[in-house]
Amino acid sequence: MRSWNYEFEVPDTKKIRMIVHTDCKNEADDQFALAHHVMTPGFLVKGIVAGHFDRVPQSYPQGETAQASLEEVQKLLKLMDIEGICPVEKGAEHPLSDEDTPNPSKGAELIIREAMREDPHPLYIACQGTLTDLAAAILMEPEICGRMTAVWIGGGAYPNGGKEFNLYQDAAAANVVFKSDMPLWQIPVDVYKQLGVSLAEVQRYVKPCGEIGEYLFRHMAEYNLSRPTGIWPHGEVWGLGDSAAISVLLEERECTDSYDMIPAPCINVEDLSYMTNKKNREIRVYHQVNARLTLQDFYAKLAINYGGKR
Repeated sequence: MRSWNYEFEVPDTKKIRMIVHTDCKNEADDQFALAHHVMTPGFLVKGIVAGHFDRVPQSYPQGETAQASLEEVQKLLKLMDIEGICPVEKGAEHPLSDEDTPNPSKGAELIIREAMREDPHPLYIACQGTLTDLAAAILMEPEICGRMTAVWIGGGAYPNGGKEFNLYQDAAAANVVFKSDMPLWQIPVDVYKQLGVSLAEVQRYVKPCGEIGEYLFRHMAEYNLSRPTGIWPHGEVWGLGDSAAISVLLEERECTDSYDMIPAPCINVEDLSYMTNKKNREIRVYHQVNARLTLQDFYAKLAINYGGKR
């Protein structure tokens, strides 16, 4: 397994533990975010959970999308020559049936196991898709709520909300997490869409960086052609929305003007709108992320570790 080529160190006291939850075969941004997570020396990646996108399975049968995500995670780690870097588990293949019944999975068990482990490094989970497995873990072991922080890419724009892909996958799970006591940093759709790139940019800065760079570019370019009609994809640009989870963890801790603290809303499962519930604890809702920092950091880390290699 390769070692990283950084000529700097992150003090151990400033490192954080990470669990990455990704619906990695859903489209073409998930892979960029996963690669960025594992290349970041300040992140101690303790596990990767492959999540479902069962309500919009695309070319996969329903009930098989988490498996597709698992295989994609394994493929990326092999291309990056870091197989075995951490445990990789499959999440549930379906959404929760209701807000009271967990949907057990190896992925949910991984979340519980890491949260309950004694370690001085604070624990975060980056949820880059459905909240099914995090919600299941909360229902199975509520004590984890006081032992970790969730960062979620998902939900409609505030104040009204509405249909958004990740929330649509499992609104019941979102309600479980929103009603819990777990610290939550939410990055809604209008914010995660701030991380836009062009395919020319990806060809220039990502494609030359070894097998992983070639794959990231080719997969995006081919996916772009797989949907020739409709508004999305847009033809020449892409949103690296899942990378916003990295944005908020890289930003300076004193940067508090990019989010608001509000009582966690409840989700109307009929139209995915937000309903105010002042009884819920406050959550952090972002209205801005540092796209420049995030994208330039990713390009630099990819070039430092994989640049010029074929």
